Order: sequence, then C-alpha cells, then structure tokens
Amino acid sequence: MSKGVKTTASGQKFPGAVVCQEATVKGDVTIGAGTVVHPKAYIHAEAGPIVIGENNIFEEQVVIHNRLQPVADGESARDPKVMVIGSNNVFEVGSHSEALVVGDCNTLEAKCFVSRDTRVSNGCVVGAKCCLTADEDLPENMVVFGEQNRRRVQGERPAAQILQLEFLTKILPNYHHLFSH
Repeated sequence: MSKGVKTTASGQKFPGAVVCQEATVKGDVTIGAGTVVHPKAYIHAEAGPIVIGENNIFEEQVVIHNRLQPVADGESARDPKVMVIGSNNVFEVGSHSEALVVGDCNTLEAKCFVSRDTRVSNGCVVGAKCCLTADEDLPENMVVFGEQNRRRVQGERPAAQILQLEFLTKILPNYHHLFSH
C-alpha cells in the first residue's frame, strides 16, 4: 500500500469492490463486489463488524460508523453488534449512518443522519439534511423529506444505479489509488 493510506488492515475484505485509498476504513469491514467507496468516505467498525453488500455507492464525506454505545456510568457498552448494509444503496455526499440495519435499494441523501436506533428497510429515501433518531423501523418504500421529516410512501422502489456504478468503476482508477484486496 502506498504512503498516506488511512486504514487498518485486520479483518478487511474488499473482493471486487472499488475502494479508494483516500477513504478511511477501520476495523472489521467486509465490502461486497461492485461497491464503490469514494475518497474521503469514512467507514469505522468500532462496536463490531460491518458487512456491506454488493453494488453500493459511498460518496465523499460519507460516515458509516458502528459506534460503541455509552452506558449510564460513562463507560461504553462492549456487546459487539454487527452492522449490515444490503445491496444497491446510495449514500450521498456527507450522509451519516449509524443504523445497524440498512436493507436494499435505499438512498441516503446529502447530509442526512440516521441513528443506530433506526432500521431502514428496502427502497427508502432519507432526504437531504433529514435527521432520524427515533427507535423505529422505516417501512418499505418510505420517503422522509423536509425540515420536519415528513413522510410518504413511494409507489415503487428506486432503480439501482447500475450506469453510475459502471462509470465510477471505470473512472475512479484513472484518478485515485485503489486498495488491491
């Protein structure tokens, strides 16, 4: 690996994924084939492993953090929790997810936040700058939008970003160093 890599190698597996070396990947992280991780994305498996499915896009400044939970006496809980992110998801610029479960075909738009207590099913869209902190399961095809986190159900699941994935898979290696796992 070249100078400037911000990662720890233990437990990391990226077969068939496009992961830029300028991304920060820490801890036990498995990234599925076809997934693209842009420069400056931050993925940290602190409280347990992170398992990421196939054909996801993690744009710049995305934060995926399986964070240790604080307990009453100021110590962090030590129960390992596995974070599972499905396939065909898009995490847009600056989105932040601590959700332990993210299903398939979801879009987390720019600068949104999803807490560890929220579970995202399939086909959901969390709008730009929306903040989900409640202990809840988002139903399939739910769209969260606006300053008050208004909600509606969309008629069908968002389409997979196959063309964007193909483009990024061809272009990113021309301009960035990639992990070779």
